[in-house]
Amino acid sequence: MSGSGTSRRIVVGIGGGIAAYKTCSVIRHFTEAGHDVRVIPTRAALEFIGAATLEALSGNPVSAEVFDDVEHVPHVRIGQQADLVIVAPATADLMARTATGRADDLLSATLLTARCPVLYAPAMHTEMWEHPATQHNVETIRARGGVVMTPASGRLTGKDTGAGRLPDPSEIALMGEVLLSDPDALTYDLRGTRVLITAGGTREPLDPVRYLGNRSSGKQGFALARAASHRGATVTLIAGATAELAVPSGVELIPVVTAAQMSEEIAKRSDEADVVIMAAAVADFRPVSVADSKIKKGAAGPAPIELTTNPDILRTLVAARTAGDVAASTVIVGFAAETGDASGGVLDHGREKLARKGCDLLVVNAVGDGKAFGTDDNTGWLLAATGTETALPLGSKTLMASRILDAVTDLLPEDRCS
Repeated sequence: MSGSGTSRRIVVGIGGGIAAYKTCSVIRHFTEAGHDVRVIPTRAALEFIGAATLEALSGNPVSAEVFDDVEHVPHVRIGQQADLVIVAPATADLMARTATGRADDLLSATLLTARCPVLYAPAMHTEMWEHPATQHNVETIRARGGVVMTPASGRLTGKDTGAGRLPDPSEIALMGEVLLSDPDALTYDLRGTRVLITAGGTREPLDPVRYLGNRSSGKQGFALARAASHRGATVTLIAGATAELAVPSGVELIPVVTAAQMSEEIAKRSDEADVVIMAAAVADFRPVSVADSKIKKGAAGPAPIELTTNPDILRTLVAARTAGDVAASTVIVGFAAETGDASGGVLDHGREKLARKGCDLLVVNAVGDGKAFGTDDNTGWLLAATGTETALPLGSKTLMASRILDAVTDLLPEDRCS
């Protein structure tokens, strides 16, 4: 459900592409959340999916025509009353008509009258997506306040593969929920910015079967990658163990297992990054030795496991920036998953960690008792090296990601896109 916890008016527009059937999952997401969903297909979309299916899923009548139900002036009223419009799939033709202000069917007329957030989920062949005309239309839509998601890469119609695949329906729905909570959360302000993000927990092997690990699901790191990509950044995501999360659209994934592997991958890429966000839960320790075969249970009980300290990736990264191996303008963000103890509370430990690590921003989360790890929501504090402390209220991890990226954007050089 939306951040306000109330029923909202959602318009789901459907363009004429083979991916139209996937939009049924988006419709179901919002109807099951209790929202009032009105589906508006184009005439071409009805060649791919029938009106009866869309009416059954939404509970509302479905039409592509401005002259149906004309006494209620639907070509004006639907857009005026909407809290959110989602267009999926947003085809090349539909975005071209939108960019030029056409109003030759009910959906394009609705897009002209809508004053709420409008989210476009593109889907088309790679050549069509990359064509200068389409890119110009996308830029026009974004300049007018529309949010255009980055398409996924993968199998397209027929035997073709490449960029232009419809983003996963769950990702589209999630982006819609974020816009309901904060209409300005997905501003396209990171174009030309290279963002390196770590996510998930590392696993330090004991033997071929067992490992030392932690409870991190990777959801917050993936949310950061998703939000950064849709705000225009070029995103590389270095991910350890995750809860089988789908790779966000437009994001390059580098899978790793151990802290040493994560450290190596960061060292390879950090000198080219404008922003590095260390959201992964990196193991502090690893076994000194790894058994070649499964450790058996003996009568004398388990043998002690000798541990050694893993490299402190965040401190190493900050030191590399100080030494000039990483650009001085690179923004470095750390994460601190803390529990209070006899020596201080969660925020006390966060402040101490910020001073010790030397990063620009530190996100502090209280963990344990069902908090942070594995959940879809998150809360905490954002501490800055300048001394400011900002509370991050409870909300979806993608919404928190957007708030973190707002703070990152404030620290970036103004000429980074030139």
